[in-house]
Amino acid sequence: MIPAAFDYEVAGSVEEAIELLGSREDPKLLAGGHSLIPAMKLRIARPGTLVDIGRLSELSYVREDGDTIAIGSLTRHHDVATSELLAKQCPILSSSAAEIGDPQVRHFGTIGGSVSHGDPASDMPGVLLTLDAEFVIVGPGGERTVPAADFFTGVFETALGEQDVLKEIRVPPTSGGWAYLKFARRKQDWATVAVAAVASNGGAKVGLVSMGGTPLRAKGVEEAIAGGADPAAAAEEDRIGHCFASSSLVATSWCRVSEPIAIVSPSSRT
Repeated sequence: MIPAAFDYEVAGSVEEAIELLGSREDPKLLAGGHSLIPAMKLRIARPGTLVDIGRLSELSYVREDGDTIAIGSLTRHHDVATSELLAKQCPILSSSAAEIGDPQVRHFGTIGGSVSHGDPASDMPGVLLTLDAEFVIVGPGGERTVPAADFFTGVFETALGEQDVLKEIRVPPTSGGWAYLKFARRKQDWATVAVAAVASNGGAKVGLVSMGGTPLRAKGVEEAIAGGADPAAAAEEDRIGHCFASSSLVATSWCRVSEPIAIVSPSSRT
């Protein structure tokens, strides 16, 4: 459980981080470290240089920005979970953040680090996909915005380039019902399977966690609910559409396909 040797640099700004990413050997950004460091200890990840951006306080905030809520990429999970603004205007995000790991993880891990890691079993990617979040990325060519549907590209893979830094996450305020139901072996574990649902324009947005190589939207369920179907019946009817879920040491494919049928109605919480 000892990482391979690596160099260490501390970035004093986003611009310096981008420069370091372009000038160091096999670099990797370090934010809170609660996704990257365990992978390094197992030597799944072997970066040549760690570029530490965890001290960039200007990237830690939750605030209103026009008709969206802007969240700095270095905002700790604890701060997302306890944000009064999110509790009032996007409660599914603050509630799901409160289910991440244990208090130590929530006080050090960051929302940006979690989504940049691209783990399909993590809570935040699936919830943000369900919310149709947008990701503001800064790189050598300037700033660009990527929708959540295009951000997650594979297992531990995202739209971030080698010199890109995730700057901000933007989510829309929600109204009406929502739910986040997570199945895990232990409370602090990654999801064996999780389902996020948000009421939207007379229908619902439904996201699936740990059901494939990326977080997924249950489009068949969404279309059925929009057509007036009961949410539980819609989940049952669309089960075969997600039978590609793979088996693992913690759950069989059948288990992963069956558990999302326990989806709760988006109107069960307000």
